[in-house]
Amino acid sequence: MAPEPQATNPATSVGWVVVEEAGAPGRFANTARVGRHRLTADEPFAQGGTDTGPSPYDYLLVALGSCTAMTLRLYADLKKWPLEKVEVRLKHDKIHAADCADCETREGKVDVIARNIVLSGPLDQEQKARLVEIAERCPVHRTLQSEIRVETRLEA
Repeated sequence: MAPEPQATNPATSVGWVVVEEAGAPGRFANTARVGRHRLTADEPFAQGGTDTGPSPYDYLLVALGSCTAMTLRLYADLKKWPLEKVEVRLKHDKIHAADCADCETREGKVDVIARNIVLSGPLDQEQKARLVEIAERCPVHRTLQSEIRVETRLEA
């Protein structure tokens, strides 16, 4: 089990991401500290936010897309394949479970992430097909498809 974060000094909480309300300009704006990086999250205007940053689902897509691109780059470099550039385009939707023929869930809604990969460079069809297979193995993809447990605690 991971150690508890130190609420009074997040800089010493190695491995922890700290997210807190920004206080302004809107009620959904948040600031995230990830090591030395500072990020902003918000909801779009249509959801009552002030659109000062990407939404939480946007960040989820960024995690999957960047992991996919990094995994493909690592594999192509290892194989010495002529991959010049990877672009990953993602979209998140929720659909009715009844409309999903191959989903286990039968009621309510199911999250669907569309992931389109654009590979640039003089790759042959076999290399492209293999890279698509490898995309299925990126660590974030595997995490999203595995059993996930979120442990929530109230800190003093």
